[in-house]
Amino acid sequence: MLFEGRSDILAFRALARRREAGLDAVELVELGGITNLRGKLRSLQADGRTAVLGLYDGAEERYVRGVLRDVGLIDDSTADLRTAGFFGCERDLEDEVIRAAGEEIILETLAARGELTRFRVFQGQPAQRGRSIEQQLHRFAGTAAGRKARFAADVIDAVLLERMPRPLTELLDAALRGR
Repeated sequence: MLFEGRSDILAFRALARRREAGLDAVELVELGGITNLRGKLRSLQADGRTAVLGLYDGAEERYVRGVLRDVGLIDDSTADLRTAGFFGCERDLEDEVIRAAGEEIILETLAARGELTRFRVFQGQPAQRGRSIEQQLHRFAGTAAGRKARFAADVIDAVLLERMPRPLTELLDAALRGR
């Protein structure tokens, strides 16, 4: 299973844990950036591994689609990438998580981590004052070293299971089905 970065893997693990999904046979691989997708898929194919799943950001769909076509996982550029086992976030996973959880749960999560005061200071910065709270939360998630890696996973631990982000749940469901 391929993920762009560490934060995506941590969020996926949090969801799997919450749903008590046994994924012992599934290898979670951090790509270190979506541009490493082609090389990783070719490497996996060379090793004889064809059952590959992945999560990607919406802005990267065209790139992901081209790579999947080039390595033979889809036939044409109009294919639904979900049938190939790749699930796209509308913007990115943090945005999906913020929408799924809502402001109250996010703020409770920040409070539990001792970061609510920092967020309130961040909101008061001139560049943030005119932005929506969703935009502020998205930006805040990536402003300190290590925060982005834990942000989505911490929220996944708090959000109701029926409100989980669609791409993440579809990915887990595909993994549990064996594709």
